[in-house]
Amino acid sequence: MEPDVTGGPMEAPPDAAGRPRRVHRTDWMALLCGLLFTGVGVTYLTGAAPNAVIMAPLLVGGLGFAAFVAIVAKAIRR
Repeated sequence: MEPDVTGGPMEAPPDAAGRPRRVHRTDWMALLCGLLFTGVGVTYLTGAAPNAVIMAPLLVGGLGFAAFVAIVAKAIRR
């Protein structure tokens, strides 16, 4: 199977009924940013509000980590 250079879904071998299956690659940046957003939201909803001095670097670091993982995943795919 040739690598997909367009970034869209790739063709996979057909399923049992003979129809072509569509395979989507995981969007690691969106997944990790969504998990970070959910975690920060749950943190603010439960208990007392955390200190902004702690949450700002945690948010920036989490977004940086998500970008790093997305870049590494893209490099591995090629």
